[in-house]
Amino acid sequence: MINHQININFNAYAALTELSDARHNLCLEAVKAMGNSHSPYSKFRVGAALRLQSGRIVYGSNQENVAYPSGLCAERVALFTWGANYPNDPIEAMAVTAQTDEFELLQPVASCGSCLQVLAEYEKIQRKPIEVILFCDNGTTWVMNGVESFLPFLFFENRLQS
Repeated sequence: MINHQININFNAYAALTELSDARHNLCLEAVKAMGNSHSPYSKFRVGAALRLQSGRIVYGSNQENVAYPSGLCAERVALFTWGANYPNDPIEAMAVTAQTDEFELLQPVASCGSCLQVLAEYEKIQRKPIEVILFCDNGTTWVMNGVESFLPFLFFENRLQS
């Protein structure tokens, strides 16, 4: 038997004001995106904002549907919008935030596995990691360098590509 250990590194900040201006501004754009959340069932609003190499911001918010699971997470809305409209303008960073009226979030909410797999696909397409900033009001902010910080065992099989 061989015992393996995986270490995941990320930076934690006590407040958004500790971030660089570029990161802080991207977080404010994610809050703006959250305003377009359609979440009448869960009452859990999520917003995502992508900053592209050109400086363009791409938005996403969670979109629920009474015919569950027809909805989509904020991260995938933003990522698929990028893939459909700006695939030649690499993604530099993604900020994600969440909020609910039911309780106060005290730490960031991590993206689901489906969103992380889509993020992994787009990192592979653009051949560089995407910085991910997760934050919540009055809580800590986490900054990760790429999807491997979340998923050290990514699903990729190069023989599936054409």
